[in-house]
Order: sequence, then structure tokens, then C-alpha cells
Amino acid sequence: LYLVERGMKVIGLSRRIERIEELSKRMTEQPGKLYAFRCDISKEEDILRAFRWIRDNLGPVHVLINNAGLTRPTNLTDGSTDDWRKIFDVNVMATCICTREAVRIMKDNNIAGHIINMNSVVGHYIPMMTEPLLNVYPASKFAVTALTETLRQELRYYKSKIKITSLSPGVVRTPEYVEGQDEEDDNSRKMPSLKPEDVADAVIYVLSTGPNVQVNLIVLKSIENNKELRKILILGARIDVETNR
Repeated sequence: LYLVERGMKVIGLSRRIERIEELSKRMTEQPGKLYAFRCDISKEEDILRAFRWIRDNLGPVHVLINNAGLTRPTNLTDGSTDDWRKIFDVNVMATCICTREAVRIMKDNNIAGHIINMNSVVGHYIPMMTEPLLNVYPASKFAVTALTETLRQELRYYKSKIKITSLSPGVVRTPEYVEGQDEEDDNSRKMPSLKPEDVADAVIYVLSTGPNVQVNLIVLKSIENNKELRKILILGARIDVETNR
């Protein structure tokens, strides 16, 4: 929404595209446009088909936001192998494949693009758990942290002008998060959390930086003060100014 309002063509990849299509219908008066493309990002052939369609119908990719994330309510001591594998397929492998395809297009078209990996606070530390349900999810997000820094160094080695950022929010009250909450779990419903627009603000900030600024990491958290949730937009952000690009 925020990107379309600023005139960008945005393609949403999802297995269920109905919400994206409905949102697109409500944004016809905006300067940009939102497209929905059905894609299961846990399947490489779907990702490749999506990028081919984008390239052939809309032109080269300038910005990639690896936003998909998956977790399962299982544990490590007797958890499901299939659930673990699905988490890594979506959180790690899909990120790698989408990034590879976007970088190829950017390089072929000499585009100084930007890749944003939607990470998590648990990609940097493991919080205390009331129940052992995090299983391999933090490991997958630690992998995203490592992948982001590895790619940054790789792009710098090749003297590429493509930028890469890890954006790591805490709990975000997305529709999926709200739907998945237990109505009887009062603690869960009162957990301090961010709104989707808080994360969108950070994305806009990252994309607004000049070509000489590399934003490596932004961590987003919310705090509770005077019984009201208040947001900290950028907490622990590290901004490096690159002078050799």
C-alpha cells in the first residue's frame, strides 16, 4: 500500500491471492499499481515462473522484499520433520532463490536495486519461552541474518551498487497473527506488538536513503508505557555510509 501510494509497481506473490486482488481493486486511483501473482514460494519452479512473468510483462526488478515467513507450533525434542523442512524451505531457501533471480535481473539491466530481507528479532537472540514452541524458527532467521551479511560482502566484492538490508521486527499484528491467537489467552492478546504500518514506515525509510548509504540492519520493537503501546521505529539500527561505491 505505502509503495503503491508512492508510484511503484508492486507484485505480491502468494498461494492465496484473493486479499491482494481485493486490495488492488481499492487502489485504482493511486499513482502506482498492485499486481497479484499466484506462487508457492516453497517451490522453485513457481518462483522461476513468477520472475519470468514479471520480467516479460512488467520489466526489470528494482526492489525485492523477501517478506514471507513461516513457523509451526512444534518443538525440537519430538517435533515434526516435515514442519521443520517447510520452515527452512520458506524462510531460507525461498529467500535465497528469490534473491538470486532478482540480482540476476538487476545485474543484466545495470540497476542499482535494493533487497530487503524481512528478518525477526529472533534472528539475533533467543527469547525466554513460556512454552517450547520456537523449534527451528530462530535458526532459520539466524540464517537470514547470515545470508544478508554474506550477500552484502559478496556484492561489495563485485563492486555492485545493489544494496541489501535486514529488517528485523518483533511481533507484528498481521491478519494472520490475529487470526491465529487464542481468544482465551489474555496474555497473548495483550502482548506488545507492532502494526504492519510500522514495518512499512521502516521499508520506506530504507528505500529513501541515498546511493552512498548502506543500511545493514534495522530492529523494530514496541514498548508498553502508561498502559499504551508505543512504537520505537528504529531501535539498534546500524547505518554504514559507504564511500567506495
